[in-house]
Amino acid sequence: MKNMSLHRIAVWCSIIIFAFTINACEQDPILWKVDSTEQVITDYVLTNPEKYSEFGKLLESTGLSSLLRVRGPFTLFLPDNAAMQKFYQENGVTSFEQFTDKTLALKLVYNHLIANEIQSGDILLGALRDTNALGDYLVTEFAGIDIIINKKTKIVKRDIRAANGFVHLIDKVIAPVTISVYDQLASDPSYKLFTEGLKQTGLMDTLKLISFPYGKKSARTRFTILAVADTIYNRYGIKTIGDLINKYTDQPANIKKINNGFYRYMEYHCMGGTYYLSNFTSKLYPILSNDNNISVVIDTDYRLNVDRLTKAYTGFNIDKSNVPAKNGAIHSITDLLPVKQPDPTIITFETTDYFDMKQGDYFGKYYMKWYDGKNTFAKIKWESDYLQYYYKNHDTGELLSDDCLNTNGFGWIEITTPKIMKGKYKLTANLWGGQLDYEVYVDGVRTKLIKRADPAKSTSWGEFDWANTEEHKIKVVAISWGMIFWDTVIFTPITN
Repeated sequence: MKNMSLHRIAVWCSIIIFAFTINACEQDPILWKVDSTEQVITDYVLTNPEKYSEFGKLLESTGLSSLLRVRGPFTLFLPDNAAMQKFYQENGVTSFEQFTDKTLALKLVYNHLIANEIQSGDILLGALRDTNALGDYLVTEFAGIDIIINKKTKIVKRDIRAANGFVHLIDKVIAPVTISVYDQLASDPSYKLFTEGLKQTGLMDTLKLISFPYGKKSARTRFTILAVADTIYNRYGIKTIGDLINKYTDQPANIKKINNGFYRYMEYHCMGGTYYLSNFTSKLYPILSNDNNISVVIDTDYRLNVDRLTKAYTGFNIDKSNVPAKNGAIHSITDLLPVKQPDPTIITFETTDYFDMKQGDYFGKYYMKWYDGKNTFAKIKWESDYLQYYYKNHDTGELLSDDCLNTNGFGWIEITTPKIMKGKYKLTANLWGGQLDYEVYVDGVRTKLIKRADPAKSTSWGEFDWANTEEHKIKVVAISWGMIFWDTVIFTPITN
């Protein structure tokens, strides 16, 4: 486990050294010797110049040929010379040296490279599970038996095994995605009314934001847009933006205010976080303000806000969904999707699912410790020897996403949850205490004393009837010495 963690650090640090958009890693890269009779990815490219010399030149000119000689694992989507020449023609050049954007060669390689091992059997309808080296998701779809990348590129030969990963041969260069979800949507004339609504409410400004300063670097924004086509509005007699505004508010002069009916309607189609179809599971997803949720149920279809009585729902227009943008995903939906508060459902919140924690290079890769329990994170506080981002599960029970919060000794950890829909809930958690008894406080009130013999998953932390949709503070206090591994908090609705 320790070697694997160090290995993943080495892979990403090697990428970061060459990246023009990513800060230098604090640890020196560890270059691994490849012990295999198979070619590494760089050698596979360079020893087939009749097919891949153009991409090989990109590797050599950017210095990334040495990166793809280390152990990996990597996945490379490799265009042949004909695909590269077509890309040059489309951009008015005859070679990559003629690009006016001198960073484009590096972006092209990074756009085709993933620092993980992905075989064709891992590819689902939606997007690849890992981002590429630009931090972007590559969209994946199927046309018959063919796999299509980012709507235009077909994999023509799959799963070529190299000593340090896999190569998939493709018929077209995957052009880097550069524009926001709003600009991508506005470029499609099928959504004029919807994009005008985003503009007039001011939501456009948020959705055009691709990154923002965060500490000493920039953080990427992530959104998902559930877009309604003009043809759907026309079906309901909505022909103009005025018609659309008037359907949802009788105060058209106040549509930039969050409590205005039209603003609420438009925002209800904007989700925080990037979700391609392969990312959705059956649960509630918060909208941008976190004041409301959209219910997603996946069975024989992807169903939004299923009506309990009629079973009616809003679906996805699959062919026009999974549209990639630099800061998120766009899906086309099959109906108006009016604002509603869906029925409460089980909410499983991971204690590591916080924006500021996710900005670290360690996230999803290796352990990290902190000692300032007051100032390190906005919504995680602690008082103990340390707080550790714990990755993998050899000391604990099963972990969701392979990570949790970990601490040692006497002390406490407190998290602030996202807004939880009003209603009555039973509160449980996945928390493993290493020979430790602990108390649980919810919104400052002690609810339970948990003994070390109590099971981690099924012990109740209390029942609560919340009148408002709001955040809650949950605190675990050790009353005997030991270790805490805190993975999730689970809110199960209680129905009368």
